[in-house]
Amino acid sequence: MVTVNAARVERTLAQGEDVAFGVRNLSFYYGREQVLRDVTLDIPRRRITAVVGPSGCGKSTFLRVLNRLYELTPGARAQGEVWFSGMNILDRKVDVVELRRRIGMVFQKPNPFPKSVYENVAYGPRIHGVRRRAQLDEIVERALRRAALWDEVKGKLRRSAFDLSGGQQQRLCIARALAMEPEVLLMDEPTSALDPTATARIEDLIAKLKADYTVVIVTHNMQQAARVSDLAAVFLTGGVMVEYDVTKKIFENPTNKLVEDYVTGKFG
Repeated sequence: MVTVNAARVERTLAQGEDVAFGVRNLSFYYGREQVLRDVTLDIPRRRITAVVGPSGCGKSTFLRVLNRLYELTPGARAQGEVWFSGMNILDRKVDVVELRRRIGMVFQKPNPFPKSVYENVAYGPRIHGVRRRAQLDEIVERALRRAALWDEVKGKLRRSAFDLSGGQQQRLCIARALAMEPEVLLMDEPTSALDPTATARIEDLIAKLKADYTVVIVTHNMQQAARVSDLAAVFLTGGVMVEYDVTKKIFENPTNKLVEDYVTGKFG
């Protein structure tokens, strides 16, 4: 089994960064199957952190731990600590609804609700008690602007979200998450179902979002990780994080030979 060079991880993080997540000795299981092994890292605030590695290495599971979305899967359980805003979010006393408001999620395939463009974005605020139409209008416009979609849909707010293109639907899903005013945006391969033009727009958007949000993105596309992220965590088979560093170093001068082989395409 590959072991994590913990000292190296700590050196990478000791750069005065404000920490969004402090992950300590995280292991994860689906029933008896262990999919993450003793993961320790800090994720800085208002940076883009990419989680990369071959299929089946636990990337998406790691993302789902960060807002406890894994709890929707029977038999799933996490061990260790994940610190966020002074609390260990794995503690059963944590309000999961509020946690997921603060830590939004965007999935691999666009998943708009069968509602209008407007109602997709207003859905979360309505659930959380916003009723005044003027306030909802303001929230919807602000979220769509942040998602770089307002100019394309401002005349189509009452139309079905399914009338939008795939790339627009994904940006709508981003706007829906942003409408909840999260601190963190988790993105699980958000462009894998999109064409190159739509992918480029999403990547441009992600780069802009880090001015206001912490972004953690899982991607199977190594070129995308190199383009958009500030830091990269490399997971390999068995759910072991083998290296975590600034992205440029991961791609140009990795410490671990397995990471070098992976980023150069020798396996994976």
